[in-house]
Amino acid sequence: MDKNDKRAADAISSAGPAGQVSPAGTLEALLFAAGNPLPLPDIANIMECREEEAEALVRELQVRLSEYGSGLTVQKVAGGYQLVTRPETFARVARLSQVTDRHISAPTMETLSIIAFKQPITKPEIEQLRGVRIERALAKLLELDLICELGRKQVIGRPILYGTTDTFLRCFGLNSLADLPKLPERDLSVLSPEEQQLVSGKQPEADSASDAKGGETGETEQ
Repeated sequence: MDKNDKRAADAISSAGPAGQVSPAGTLEALLFAAGNPLPLPDIANIMECREEEAEALVRELQVRLSEYGSGLTVQKVAGGYQLVTRPETFARVARLSQVTDRHISAPTMETLSIIAFKQPITKPEIEQLRGVRIERALAKLLELDLICELGRKQVIGRPILYGTTDTFLRCFGLNSLADLPKLPERDLSVLSPEEQQLVSGKQPEADSASDAKGGETGETEQ
């Protein structure tokens, strides 16, 4: 019996008598069945234990999965715990894209990136940054539940404000928006005054008029 087989056998034997599953094994099944991240209080409630014990079980499961070379691990995502594929398996898992539909085009992904980093943001503001119309991109992102309406901006026309959802966090393996990578520094001197204000997070003077028109100018999105 090689070292990996021994580790697997040890993990199995620690589950107890035949037909029984260890608490860590039960948690593994729970996270697998849930699919979406489970908050710690929910795990504790389902497992009928204290939150401290539930957190210890999560750590135990992480160790076990790592020790017997599983392709899965437990990751904290969107404020909960989720069973996910390990980064080392990315090359193989990525090949799934060859047999599944690609749901997000490059222009739509660009729109999503702007919303993620600049939220809350309006459609005219996004179109000003991209230089094209984004109706189709917004519709697709709303359909996939990656973005949602956060309310309306208190300017003339009261345009809708958009932001990302918990689905966005899950899809990109983020626990919160604070985990987004830092944007590289840009030379703002090459931008127009209005673009400089948008990039820096300030409100352009002409926003009210632009919002009232609803972004009717600009090229059509490709």
